[in-house]
Amino acid sequence: MIQFFLHYLKARRGALGVFVLFVVVFLVIFELYHIPAQAVVYPALVCLVLGLVLLCLDLRRAYSRHCKLQLLDQMPAYLMQNFPEPRSQEEADYQQIIQTLCTEQRRLQDQLNQKYRDMMEYYTLWAHQIKTPIASMRLNLQNEDSAQSRLLSEDLQRIEQYVEMVLCYLRLDSSSTDYVFRQVSLDDVVKPVVRKFAGQFIRKKLRLNYEELGVTVLTDEKWLAFVVEQVLSNAVKYTPSGGSITIDLEQPKILCIRDTGIGIAPEDLPRIFDQGYTGYNGRSDKRASGIGLYLCRRICQNLGHAITANSNLESGTVIRIYLDQARLEVE
Repeated sequence: MIQFFLHYLKARRGALGVFVLFVVVFLVIFELYHIPAQAVVYPALVCLVLGLVLLCLDLRRAYSRHCKLQLLDQMPAYLMQNFPEPRSQEEADYQQIIQTLCTEQRRLQDQLNQKYRDMMEYYTLWAHQIKTPIASMRLNLQNEDSAQSRLLSEDLQRIEQYVEMVLCYLRLDSSSTDYVFRQVSLDDVVKPVVRKFAGQFIRKKLRLNYEELGVTVLTDEKWLAFVVEQVLSNAVKYTPSGGSITIDLEQPKILCIRDTGIGIAPEDLPRIFDQGYTGYNGRSDKRASGIGLYLCRRICQNLGHAITANSNLESGTVIRIYLDQARLEVE
């Protein structure tokens, strides 16, 4: 309020200066004509009181306009309407300029929204269409059991995983995201994911340490499975042959996925969940996109869970998914 009052006085300094100038002029003229000082002091005091009353009324009106403009400032541009009544042609011109800019912004925003919808529809359609040749290739590979076919099956699985990442990325901020929260067995989420990587475990001679978890959690089964798959995929990718991966549970309901891989550099650890950040390991592996863990963090936030990472170079990494965070109603 004090700052507004100081700004108000600064804006009205011209009128206040004119008032003081007129008083001084009258005092000088009355003095030159040898008129008693009381004859000018009394009307000056009356004018001063009236001026203060008018100043207070104008200050009140100005503060009311200031508050209304502050409320408008907090609104999105497309909702900016009902400006204060302009007190001059200049204010009216400025308001017209603002309304013209708001109209233009709404038009551009509508164009961008339409382009975004078109892009979403195209990539969603593409992601669904690409699944058909993938399924066909998988059926063809199942008819042949050789080292080459097994390698091709692993490559095909990675392609499927990348397609799912695309769909997940597209749906992440969509208002139609199909979250269905219910109590599910954590083993029913983890086991199908582990089976997907069975071939890679065998080829790389990785040891899997996994026992029944025996707990139920409140979550969305499909989206949590995506998170577990991304984390397990990284563990398999960065664990050398002969290493081990452990899936266990810490209390209360913290799913841990540990590996004996190459680990994460200390300077990279705080940023591995940032969008597009690949770190030292990602720069070594040119295929890394820096999207997988970012999606995991976003999905966990949407599910009411939390995800953290701890790691040391050459000693492995542990990813913890805190499944006791959700406070949602069962559907």
